[in-house]
Amino acid sequence: MSTSAALADAARAAARAEGRETFVLNLGPQHPATHGVLRLKLTMDGEYIARAEPVCGYIHRMHEKMGENRTWAQFLPNTSRIDYLSAMHYTHAYVAAVERAAQLEVPRRAEFVRVITSELNRISSHLVWFGAFLLDLGGFTPLLYAFDDREKILDLLERITGARLTYCYYRFGGLYNDVDAEFLRGARDFVRYLRPRLDMYRELVTENIIFRKRLEGIGVADAELCRRYGATGPVLRGAGVAYDVRRAEPYAVYPELDFKIPTHPRGDSLARYLVRMEEMEQSLRIIEQALDLIPEGPFRSKVPKVLKLPPGDTCFAVEAARGRFMVRIVSDGRDIPYRVKLRTPSFSNLSLFEEASRGMLLADALAFLGSLDLVIPDIDR
Repeated sequence: MSTSAALADAARAAARAEGRETFVLNLGPQHPATHGVLRLKLTMDGEYIARAEPVCGYIHRMHEKMGENRTWAQFLPNTSRIDYLSAMHYTHAYVAAVERAAQLEVPRRAEFVRVITSELNRISSHLVWFGAFLLDLGGFTPLLYAFDDREKILDLLERITGARLTYCYYRFGGLYNDVDAEFLRGARDFVRYLRPRLDMYRELVTENIIFRKRLEGIGVADAELCRRYGATGPVLRGAGVAYDVRRAEPYAVYPELDFKIPTHPRGDSLARYLVRMEEMEQSLRIIEQALDLIPEGPFRSKVPKVLKLPPGDTCFAVEAARGRFMVRIVSDGRDIPYRVKLRTPSFSNLSLFEEASRGMLLADALAFLGSLDLVIPDIDR
């Protein structure tokens, strides 16, 4: 049992001994701090949380079942609507699973473009989290800066995908269309632009003593707690574990690129914040290298118009903005999947909240919840 859980049990026992009553407080399903249709049923002992029970299902859309009623290609648009802030990564996992099952080769140029666009999407996702997290804590100005920077990424990705949020750009065997010189030039300009902006964020927010005191020691989720609940991504790396799918299960051209896996051992809300801020710096580093190495050549290999995978069971995982996203597909030889199973990071990351939040003040629990960076459709998929 964690320290906070023991404190919560002790607090409840003390409350019963003194004749105090607990009460139930519903946080959500329409609360701005949950950033979606999530309900947290909180049993409160005064201002302290005795128990926090996540109640999911308010926005469930049956993506996995829909995958069993569409052709392999028709399910592609669904993937970007699971975690709409990390759409490129989710589409990447699905097309790569199909490519692995069908033994399709992907041109090198397409692999480099996938890495560039995925890392731009990661930065975009982290900027949304950064602005919204500070808004939860009472700071409005960082949101304006973050969304201003994010607009530049959306303009770049809109040029090649036609979309600004729910991208459907990757195809089996490559890409929908090739990138042009203007996109590559714009991506390089963005790398140069964002680096000093990250320094500005450091001065404005990270080094702010009020901000740090608000997060230090709050919502501690150590490596053992993360392991038990299957937490991944910045939540796990914020507990000091350097697990990243791009290194643990290499894919695309990530093995050819030099980048670090940021970790912080404290496991608190500040550690998770620092990991994401450092991840944006590493994503810029990845993009810059990929732009230097991207070759000329085809952007898509030839794929049958009616795709039928051989019978079998195939998995593929990627490092999405919130952690390990895995697609498992089962084929029975038809042009429609027999089974599509999605392993999303937000569900596991939310699962540890109940245990880790026991004994916390309600205001601190909101900071803890924001540091997990949850996307509710990723949970209610």
